Amino acid sequence: MKKYPKIGIRPTIDGRQGGVRESLEEKTMNLAKAVAELISTHLRNGDGSPVECVIADGTIGRVAESAACAEKFEREGVGSTITVTSCWCYGAETMDMNPYYPKAVWGFNGTERPGAVYLAAVLAAHAQKGLPAFGIYGHDVQDIDDNTIPADVAEKILRFARAAQAVATMRGKSYLSMGSVSMGIAGSIVNPDFFQEYLGMRNESVDLTEIIRRMTEGIYDKEEYAKAMAWTEKYCKVNEGEDFKNRPEKRKTREQKDADWEFIVKMMIIMRDLMTGNPKLKEMGFKEEALGHNAIAAGFQGQRQWTDFYPNGDYPEALLNTSFDWNGIREAFVVATENDACNGIAMLFGHLLTNRAQIFSDVRTYWSPEAVKRVTGKELTGLAANGIIHLINSGATTLDGSGQAIDENGNPVMKEPWNLTQADVENCLKATTWYPADRDYFRGGGFSSNFLSKGGMPVTMMRLNLVKGLGPVLQIAEGWTVTIDPEIHQKLNMRTDPTWPTTWFVPRLCDKPAFKDVYSVMNNWGANHGAISYGHIGQDLITLASMLRIPVCMHNVDDDKIFRPAAWNAFGMDKEGADYRACRNYGPIYK
Repeated sequence: MKKYPKIGIRPTIDGRQGGVRESLEEKTMNLAKAVAELISTHLRNGDGSPVECVIADGTIGRVAESAACAEKFEREGVGSTITVTSCWCYGAETMDMNPYYPKAVWGFNGTERPGAVYLAAVLAAHAQKGLPAFGIYGHDVQDIDDNTIPADVAEKILRFARAAQAVATMRGKSYLSMGSVSMGIAGSIVNPDFFQEYLGMRNESVDLTEIIRRMTEGIYDKEEYAKAMAWTEKYCKVNEGEDFKNRPEKRKTREQKDADWEFIVKMMIIMRDLMTGNPKLKEMGFKEEALGHNAIAAGFQGQRQWTDFYPNGDYPEALLNTSFDWNGIREAFVVATENDACNGIAMLFGHLLTNRAQIFSDVRTYWSPEAVKRVTGKELTGLAANGIIHLINSGATTLDGSGQAIDENGNPVMKEPWNLTQADVENCLKATTWYPADRDYFRGGGFSSNFLSKGGMPVTMMRLNLVKGLGPVLQIAEGWTVTIDPEIHQKLNMRTDPTWPTTWFVPRLCDKPAFKDVYSVMNNWGANHGAISYGHIGQDLITLASMLRIPVCMHNVDDDKIFRPAAWNAFGMDKEGADYRACRNYGPIYK
């Protein structure tokens, strides 16, 4: 699970020996080294390690050298390639032909040698052969002895590399369904063809009785359980909220609640072990269980068969999706509430692009300024003045989403795990109340997390939907979390489930029809759930979607930030229509 793919750098060159090639060897290889240094300096994998680059053993001037490079990249675990050159090269001989690798070409903008001519020629070859590639061409001419990477070129290289690394990291991994379909939610009707053909992933499934079997037979690390319970007592159970949501006859006794805490802590350990395995289980004699399911993402059915009888999954879902637990600060897992795999994959996209924890929410309610005034007698102000969307969910809302971690200027932020501090961790835990679950919803009990996200965080809401006859489509809405008047929050929150975590969200409006106002964003959202990532990452999501041949049906990203393969330009001048036509033409990568 922690063996990350690498990015292959292919320095291509004019193959003519006797003066031409020799004069370009050093320049071309220096460009390749500069690209590798840029990527490894700026991009990290989920565990914090730098993204590794592999450079071909030498420059590539003819097809035999292309083949030798391809063999090396296979041995080294490369998952995507960037071809760089400052000169003319033989396009069809020097191009990357691996159909599974996302690929980009940087043609140096210099007048001494026609690197831009090669770029245009090889992109035409990629289009003609049905192997779309991203074209990178700097805005300004550089001198031949200038090996620096201009800012506009660097931005495109890094955007490509982030998305390409996400594509390659997913390939060969699993999505684990713990349980099956939840309450008829279409997103939890997991479609294996989509996972296989578009993402290169397989689907694994376990019946929820497996969790009970492991609890009953003691198939979990007992030492870790003791450690986890001590941590939970110190940081979570101490923040158990008043059981105000349940009628007296439905409230559990103190003894029953204590038993629920023990149950849900074991449940989290087992759910994690199901995803990734645990070598400790092998030491205990459980060789099969120790393996796990190689799952880079998972979903937990929960409602209703489980939650009608057992404590709900809110605690394990919330903690798994958080960047820390009793073992310390770590990379967040991706676990979807109600096994909504479509939203789980949107969470996975956001996680792989940012390395940050992801929020899973119901896209619950649009509150217009007029409705807020009518209900509360008060007016929304600031960023919230045009209306707000209530994001709230029982389950996989990461504790990072509280916004209690702060940056150097004191602003709320959701950090990569290697930037989290112990103070950040403790602040997130202090801000989270664990209310006894509403037993009208969750008959088996358990505890639901509750916090209010701090306002002022830039975030991107996204959702993958499957449409019969069309296939997958992606929705994107960049915006911000907002702080509203506490009295307004109290009144609005009490109208839904006040034991769940709330994020007040405002999208960035623009002249696109779905973003003309906040109501239109809510009205055009394609499902009941959304995945929310820290930062405005819409442009990276669009690049990633194009690599996976998933059209984007809704976004508020500026057109000049959109970066798709060069072949998309051949499908018409309307960017979104061209995206649909190109995705349909090329089809999924792994089909």
